[in-house]
Amino acid sequence: MLTATARFANHIGYSDTTPWEIVRVVSEKCIEVRAMRTELDQTWQPEFVTGGFAGHCFNSQQQRWVITSDLDGDTTRIRLRKDGYWYSACGSRFVLADEPRKHYDYNF
Repeated sequence: MLTATARFANHIGYSDTTPWEIVRVVSEKCIEVRAMRTELDQTWQPEFVTGGFAGHCFNSQQQRWVITSDLDGDTTRIRLRKDGYWYSACGSRFVLADEPRKHYDYNF
């Protein structure tokens, strides 16, 4: 459901999350979103220990990203499905949010 406070649609890609911003409400079940720019905050560095495939990043949840609008970013329409999630035409799943969120899983 589209809420009055939601300004962002975070793309959920397995364990990674990428922020998109809502640029236009087409209808109650269709919105247009645009990709945002993300840059890793240089004050955060991944810390690895031996394990997993080659190593395990144990501070992955403390990532800090600088997220900004990208007026030249890709746009697409996403639609609300019965399961409560928003999907693009190619099946990518989005979750609406009040804040943009970026997470890169260093463990894959």
